[in-house]
Amino acid sequence: MDFRLTEDQRALRRGVRELLARLFDREALRAAVDAPPSLDRGLWRELGAAGFFALRLPEEEGGVGLGLPEAVLLFEEAGRVLLPGPLVATHVAAGVVPGAADGSVVVTSADEGLVPWLDGADVVLGDVTGAVPVRSVDPLTPLHRVPGTGGTAEGVSVLLTAAEQVGSAAATTGTAVEYARTRVQFGQVIGGFQAVKHLCAGMLVRTELARAAVWAAAVTGDPVEVAGAKLLADEAAVGNARDCLQVHGGMGFTWEAEVHLHLKRAWVRAELGMTAARAEEVAAAAL
Repeated sequence: MDFRLTEDQRALRRGVRELLARLFDREALRAAVDAPPSLDRGLWRELGAAGFFALRLPEEEGGVGLGLPEAVLLFEEAGRVLLPGPLVATHVAAGVVPGAADGSVVVTSADEGLVPWLDGADVVLGDVTGAVPVRSVDPLTPLHRVPGTGGTAEGVSVLLTAAEQVGSAAATTGTAVEYARTRVQFGQVIGGFQAVKHLCAGMLVRTELARAAVWAAAVTGDPVEVAGAKLLADEAAVGNARDCLQVHGGMGFTWEAEVHLHLKRAWVRAELGMTAARAEEVAAAAL
């Protein structure tokens, strides 16, 4: 089977990257971090108008008529720029919840006992009785916790969350490599040191393994492959953000650097959709 992207898929990825560069650039990210957590409804409607949420809806229902492989590409790009909001839940709810497809309604869901953006959503899927706010490590993802597990996410939601993790892993890889090429220590760029080379190479390997697993699961839809993809994607996003911090040294730990934002979002996503413990159970049961 040929997993290379088609020309249409490459064009879709380019278009989404250009769209997000316009709608949510670095300045918008910093402004969102420095402000109290609030969902940008204008941004949400623009995403809806661009077909972000209606991508998998049939054309006769007002959607774009594409499939899960294309949605995975979309969410990789969202993860790359740390686009905030309950993107996965709203995308999955398109065609089911009126207004979700065009971005006029924000949908969130309760799974694994956590509910992101509960106060900012118009519709909540799942039982949130007894939900209490909890301090989120990610300044761009306010969280509530509900008693028990709060329900479990379906395969599509899990896979799209994994795709966001892959996008984040790719972003931190690129950031680390760029910094290693320009930062000078002891009379040479740090990218010339073997230890730094090994860190960057390991980041690339993690990203590509996770991306391959996510793309394959998007084609097969197999629940075990989805669980494996989430495991690899979580490992790539968290591990790469940590190694990116290492490459940056002390600069990476400052509030002004964006590396810590990728690490914090990766930690939160690892607890949403499907935790590592549950993914391991799914994989183990299939052995």
